Amino acid sequence: MGEFVGLGIYLVVALFFPVMALVPAFLLQPKQPSPEKYIPYECGVDSVGSPYVRFRAGYFLYALLFILFDIETVFLYPWAVAFHTVGAFAFVEMIIFVFILILGLAYAWRKGDLSWN
Repeated sequence: MGEFVGLGIYLVVALFFPVMALVPAFLLQPKQPSPEKYIPYECGVDSVGSPYVRFRAGYFLYALLFILFDIETVFLYPWAVAFHTVGAFAFVEMIIFVFILILGLAYAWRKGDLSWN
């Protein structure tokens, strides 16, 4: 049980600092902000139109594909560093992993999701 004392102290300190930063801010904030506080602000220029703009779904799809291949890179780097020690089984597993990602890329490409219109 003594080995968890350090973890408990770390947890208490980790909770203490954010609370001690937020409590004074909450107590010192103005209770009735002026109406100007609720106006959208864009670099000193009054905004025109609604602040809620609809984005095409293609932007989100590009973001998801980027995250997918970014995660692939995160998995490939440590595997490449330890390639000589992991053996043939890990090599086959990585080939399967990359093949699944290539299938996903081919599917997105075939659907036309990678064309920027």
